[in-house]
Amino acid sequence: MKFLMPIVIFIVTAILIALGTAGATRLGATTGITSGSALPGLSSSARTPEEAVGKLLNEIQKRNWAVAYGQLADNSNVDLDLFTRDLTGTNGSLRTLSGLESWELQPLHATNQEAQIRTTLRWSTAVGPIRDVRDLNVVRQGDVWKVVWPVPKFPNLPAQIVPVTYLRWDLVTPNGEGVWGDRAVDAPHVRIVSMNAVPYQNGSVVMGEVVNEDTIPAFVNVNASLIDRGGKSMAEESSFDKISHVLLPKQVSPYRIDFPDVSFQDVKNVRMDVKATLVPASADPVIGIMNQQIESDSDGRNVLRGNLMNESGQAVNIPHVIATFYDSNGRVIWVSDGYVDRPLLPQLPEPFAVELPGPIVGKVKNYHVVVNYYNNSKS
Repeated sequence: MKFLMPIVIFIVTAILIALGTAGATRLGATTGITSGSALPGLSSSARTPEEAVGKLLNEIQKRNWAVAYGQLADNSNVDLDLFTRDLTGTNGSLRTLSGLESWELQPLHATNQEAQIRTTLRWSTAVGPIRDVRDLNVVRQGDVWKVVWPVPKFPNLPAQIVPVTYLRWDLVTPNGEGVWGDRAVDAPHVRIVSMNAVPYQNGSVVMGEVVNEDTIPAFVNVNASLIDRGGKSMAEESSFDKISHVLLPKQVSPYRIDFPDVSFQDVKNVRMDVKATLVPASADPVIGIMNQQIESDSDGRNVLRGNLMNESGQAVNIPHVIATFYDSNGRVIWVSDGYVDRPLLPQLPEPFAVELPGPIVGKVKNYHVVVNYYNNSKS
């Protein structure tokens, strides 16, 4: 009897290992999720291009940078530090706060010796998922397929002096507190200048623009309440991050409020409310927006694409792009936003793209883009 328990433990352990191995082999190469490493003594060589990309991304997902780097076909041409920085981000960008959640693989073409795989990476962040599409080349080395990783290129900024000419508003209080906002003084005069409620998918969306009509900066938030046919409130939501919260004097910002679970057919009225608080602010950094155009991306989605140019001397850690789309009557018909997961370094362009629904594209007569931002040095 004294040998019974070790035998039972051994059998149960063997069964669990077998089940785990079988479960891992059932994972398709098209969609990536976390799976375990190969058991000692078992080959981990990739026999297909999709398997090579999947194994690489699996190690990247687990943040095993050295192991992932060792799987590259051209690691002699790609520095390990640059490879890691390309995936983990720099300068406090959104990528530095992200993790690889999943991926999808789409073979573009293949021969017996090389292939190209379109890889759609989904990074999880505090502000929602971020998509990153890369076309990866895969080559065959003997009986093994390996990924050719593009050599990362990071800008080498020269030392320079950037003159500071921006406006700045400081908040001074008798006790020296109230650095962010102070309700002991009158709130800035902020007004909603337009509102448009529309159905979207199975829910409702309220959008428009708000303006700071005062001579002092304001922290702004827009709230909406949907009223049913009986005069009762069905749901209340705020603009959250789909707005440029800090508005300088006379500045206009779009806003969008989503009600994904409220059918538009049940809505009789919309009750709006705007809150404003006095805050310190500055007109720096100045971010230019260039080369804007609506086009289709590699997945056939309609996007507004362009470049951001940081014209100041300080890095912007997390840029947030908000685009307002107007019809021929100047009415706001959609507000779209998106985060750039790379930092905006001084005097260097960075691409951006925000999606817009297909039915809206034909109605767009004009559009306007504003850039919000978050810096590590600011709350």
